[in-house]
Amino acid sequence: MRILVVSQYFWPENFRVNDLVQEWVQRGHQVTVLTGIPNYPTGQVFDAYRQNPGAFARFNGARVIRVPMLPRGTGSLRLMLNYVSFVLGASLKGPWALRRMAFDVIFVCQLSPVTVGLPAVLLSALKRTPIVFWVLDLWPETLEALGVVRSPFLLRLIGRMVQFIYDRCALVLGQSRGLLQSIAQRCVNEQNIRYFPSWAEDVFDSIEAIAAPELAYRPDLFNVVFAGNIGEAQDIPAVLDAAEKLKDDHRVRWIIIGDGRKFEWLQAEVVKRGLQDQVLLPGRFPVERMPAFYAHADALLVSLKRDPVFSMTIPGKVQSYLRAGIALIGMLDGEGAAVIREANAGLTCAAGDSEGLAQAVLAMADMSVTQRRELGKNGQDYAQREFDRHQLMGRLEGFLQEAVSGSSG
Repeated sequence: MRILVVSQYFWPENFRVNDLVQEWVQRGHQVTVLTGIPNYPTGQVFDAYRQNPGAFARFNGARVIRVPMLPRGTGSLRLMLNYVSFVLGASLKGPWALRRMAFDVIFVCQLSPVTVGLPAVLLSALKRTPIVFWVLDLWPETLEALGVVRSPFLLRLIGRMVQFIYDRCALVLGQSRGLLQSIAQRCVNEQNIRYFPSWAEDVFDSIEAIAAPELAYRPDLFNVVFAGNIGEAQDIPAVLDAAEKLKDDHRVRWIIIGDGRKFEWLQAEVVKRGLQDQVLLPGRFPVERMPAFYAHADALLVSLKRDPVFSMTIPGKVQSYLRAGIALIGMLDGEGAAVIREANAGLTCAAGDSEGLAQAVLAMADMSVTQRRELGKNGQDYAQREFDRHQLMGRLEGFLQEAVSGSSG
């Protein structure tokens, strides 16, 4: 198949869409990616790209077309302009850059924002090509949950835009079963909705990694590792509250790996609360380095804010954590917590419950190494059954073929 991928984020930014593109090329498909300028999560254009943009025009055999856009920077206004600029850049440059190219299907990886679907709809109309739209972030519900948009009028307007996009897609995929019902409210033809979850990258298949040298190796401590985006949705304040409650328990060390819009706040707050010895912030590293940081972990932490929209999602890190074979601690509601419990892979508490998180950490610290390893093995087995990468890649390939067959029929 000739596949056009439309995604605001792409390599060298770390997202699963990179893994998808690589897999499709390996399976013999011809892949072109329409994307933006790499600047996530810092909000600044990557130095390597700035110095040599031509080095980022190919990715493992896929052609990469980058459109002009304003970097995220800092602040809500700058973020909104970043979203709008990608839509304009992709809608204006995209048709011209792709003018002599034909495609069988357009695949949209919809993280935040949903506006990534607008240039895809335009290209679909121009090239008479079906769209498969993968929903990883529910709009406008997420905007309301994070307090980004409070105006009922604007929320309704965004909702209509979402419906406009969904109704022009051959298939709409939801990353959790909980999302499917919300998607159905804005998708006229419910027969076009499918369940398609995330998977763990291949790098997590091997957990026999040497512990990252950036951190002192302390097997005498109980190490809780959080890895990923540090933003509003992850409820980092509640995590810090739990760390502060355990400040005098010198067994516990928290390692928060990543970057994001709350990172500078987190750095300042750790100092303000006097948690420099308990909470380590090594920074952001590529996904390939994560097994080395996981080698420090006695437990892996996943957290989400308390809100109905977040209870419908499974954070992408859950699949990676499960695959790593390390016990999980979850401070979240809904589907994410249900997966951890169903897998018998760790302990959970309610979203926003810092006291519950502190107690879960102490409870797991009191377990034997054998007990924790058993939880990790349970998670690994569950990930193999429910989130196997090879099976999911095959399922997605089938969805693309279904969209192509439906449009030609």
